[in-house]
Amino acid sequence: MSLATQPKHEDEDPVKTVGDIEPTGPHPAPLEQLEGSGKYALAHRTKISAIFTVVFSGIALLSDGYNAGIVGNMNLLFAELYPKTVFSSTIKTRISNSFFIGEIVGQLFFGVLIDRIGRKAGVLLTTGALILGIIISAAAHGTTDIGLFWMLIVGRGLAGVGAGGEYPVCGTSSIEAADETAFVRKRRGFLVAMIGDFAIDFGFVVAGIIPLIVLSAYGYGIHSTGTYGFEGTWRICFTLGLIPPLAVFYFRIKMLNSTAYRKNAMKGTRLSLKVFALAFRRYWLRIIGTCACWFLYDFCSYPFGLFSSTIIGQVNPNNTIIQNIGWGTLINAFYLPGCVVGGILMDRMGRKRTQAFGFALQGVIGMILGGALAKIQTSTGAFTVVYGIFLAAAEAGPGVATILIAGEVFPTAIRGHMLGFAAAWGKAGAAIGTQVFTPIQNAFTDEFKGQQAVFLIGSAVSIIGAIVTVICIPNMSRELENEDEAWRAYLEANGVDMSDVGEAIEASASSAIKNELKRED
Repeated sequence: MSLATQPKHEDEDPVKTVGDIEPTGPHPAPLEQLEGSGKYALAHRTKISAIFTVVFSGIALLSDGYNAGIVGNMNLLFAELYPKTVFSSTIKTRISNSFFIGEIVGQLFFGVLIDRIGRKAGVLLTTGALILGIIISAAAHGTTDIGLFWMLIVGRGLAGVGAGGEYPVCGTSSIEAADETAFVRKRRGFLVAMIGDFAIDFGFVVAGIIPLIVLSAYGYGIHSTGTYGFEGTWRICFTLGLIPPLAVFYFRIKMLNSTAYRKNAMKGTRLSLKVFALAFRRYWLRIIGTCACWFLYDFCSYPFGLFSSTIIGQVNPNNTIIQNIGWGTLINAFYLPGCVVGGILMDRMGRKRTQAFGFALQGVIGMILGGALAKIQTSTGAFTVVYGIFLAAAEAGPGVATILIAGEVFPTAIRGHMLGFAAAWGKAGAAIGTQVFTPIQNAFTDEFKGQQAVFLIGSAVSIIGAIVTVICIPNMSRELENEDEAWRAYLEANGVDMSDVGEAIEASASSAIKNELKRED
């Protein structure tokens, strides 16, 4: 009997499968299977590794949010430190986009890598790239100011490669870790929302708080003028981005590849062109849906988040830098309750409905904000609240759902490839959105009309995202093994040898774990 005809739990989405082969099931959770077969030491180590994976994925993605968000506030300092002939709009955009472009490279490269050589290897390499990029950024110098900015651009790009790699690495690892027990599996939506989008957004908030603290340490107050301490502030703020990746590096060395990966990996040449041709034939609509939705979400989310301080400054041009950073940070804080609400909704409404709802809600709020901007912007407080709700609506939908959907709708063997590919489309949307944000505003001689335009365009993009979600995203079973079984059967039916799938525990285990498992045997 297929899952399509089996009774399901009340909190589970109805299953719709792709192709002629449907999964069987239900299946016991991986840890229950290990304990049932008497492999208690392996079950214990897998459980500890799963906990470490989830916790440190959250810390790593917080670092990604911080390192992406800090540049928006540093741009305010750069604008005061350097003349417009040096810190031009072109240089400003390149500094912002270098990180995004680096993330695209990292997402594509590490998405491929973690399926072919393992989750653990990808984790360690992404962390190393991020650390090196942050060091180069914080130490940026040049014989000219332009040379300094080009070194900063290179460092930001390398940091982006490491941060981008965290998306497929942390996304696949945490989704698979959350499948290890039946209890967590039912709450995977909330868990992934917290260690994924909530962590990234919290990083954005921290990226606003840290500059205020550092500037205060230099004696720069709310009504201060001048640029004293600005150079030290931007270097310190970039350097502090090292703390999260350094904090998790040792613990990541000790992690294991997930049970799902150990069971279903198709490492190396087993992921052939034929396999990917079959994958596209089976999953083409899901590929379009996950990539398009992530692109549309980031197209709106990143520029509106990155330039929140700038927008506040335009609404109230008499604000000081401290006030603009503070108001911008308050706006970004609205992301956080959106993530919590979205995490709850995903486990109750399902991933697809949550994403479509969030897109549609942001579209409606954006239209209201754009249409009533003249009245709302007379009060900075009112504008901040409505703007914050506009951002929170997206976080409660695609913000939390994109990474989880991109991980759940594909089988374990190609999850890294597909999640990394979808995430890269997201960052392409972020880079393009950031690139066109300022030109769209500048295209209007009236600054007010330019602000209205970006909100109305953002609303239209969100409505398109809701439509794409409804058409392209399927409802899925909560058990990852269901799609893995269907994928294996599909490949076998199409002549692919599946006799050598998976990897031994020794491939990712430390010496201490190997010795412990030998004693149990």
